[in-house]
Amino acid sequence: MDWILLAQGPEAEAAGAAVAVGVIVFYFLCMGISILLGIVSTAFWIWMLVDCCTNEPSEGNDKVVWILLIVFLGVIGAIVYYFARRQPRLSRYGK
Repeated sequence: MDWILLAQGPEAEAAGAAVAVGVIVFYFLCMGISILLGIVSTAFWIWMLVDCCTNEPSEGNDKVVWILLIVFLGVIGAIVYYFARRQPRLSRYGK
């Protein structure tokens, strides 16, 4: 029961206020990182979709399949397209 006596007084109130400020700062930091990550991933998804629409050759159904893959799988589809098609195309053709 000694801890009850220790948790009283102005020192305890100051410590509680410091903890509350720390929690609030942590919350806003996490929210900021989440918003930034969402903006970056959306921009990457749009970039890969535009790249697929403009630079992918129109031979067969490859272009349509890649567009559908990027649209329906979202960022995961954009990452797959980036490593499976864009990187080899850049090294081979330079565009």
